[in-house]
Amino acid sequence: MSLTRADLERNRIRQELALTPLGPHLLSEAELEESLWQILDAREADEDCWVFGYGSLVWNPLFPFEEKRVVTTHGYHRSFCLWSRINRGTPDRPGLVLGLDRGGRCRGIAYRIAADHAENELRLVWRREMMTGAYIPRWVQVSDGETKFRAITFTINRAGAAYAGRLPPETIIERLTTCHGRMGPGLDYLLHTAEALRAHGIEDRHLQQLCDRAHAIKARG
Repeated sequence: MSLTRADLERNRIRQELALTPLGPHLLSEAELEESLWQILDAREADEDCWVFGYGSLVWNPLFPFEEKRVVTTHGYHRSFCLWSRINRGTPDRPGLVLGLDRGGRCRGIAYRIAADHAENELRLVWRREMMTGAYIPRWVQVSDGETKFRAITFTINRAGAAYAGRLPPETIIERLTTCHGRMGPGLDYLLHTAEALRAHGIEDRHLQQLCDRAHAIKARG
C-alpha cells in the first residue's frame, strides 16, 4: 500500500504505529512541534522553504511545490542504514530504508514550498519522517550547479535504536528481497527509488548494483 496525503492529514501513521511495538517510542505531538519549529525558526521571515529528498520523497513527495531541482549536497551520502520494523519489515524481520549518513555527497531533488504554505506542509512532512526520531532534521547546503541555497533534509540519527550502520551489500540485498511491511516489500522501495533517480538523470551506482543483484536473484527463481 502506498502512503497518501490523506494518511498524513488524518495522522494515520501515528494511529497505526501506536498499536505496534513502536508505540512507546513515538515522539509526542509536542516533541514533533518543537522539532519542526527549531527548523522553521532558523529561516528568514517570509522565506520559501526548500526540502531535499533522496529516497521516497523523490518519487512520492505528497506536498505541493513551486518548483523542483536536481541538486547535490556534500557531507552526506545516501545509505540503506535505517532498520524498518513496520513499513518495510517487521519487528522480527526488520527491513531497510534509506537515510543520509555522514561523509561523501548525495544527489537528489530539492522542492521549493511557498512561504505561506511552509508551516502546514512541513508539519505533514514531520508526521511522515519524524514519528520515531529515527532522523535528525537539519538545514544543509545544496547546489544545482549554478546556485547554492539551503534546504531542509532528514539525516540519520546515529544514536537511535534503528540505526543499522554500514552494512555489507549482501546483507542489504538479503533484507530488501526478503522483508515485507505494511507499505510493501523492501524491494519495491529500492526499485521505485532507483527508477525515480534515473528519471531525473541522477546516477547512483550503489543503488543500481543493488537493483542488478535483485534482478539476478529473481531470475534464478
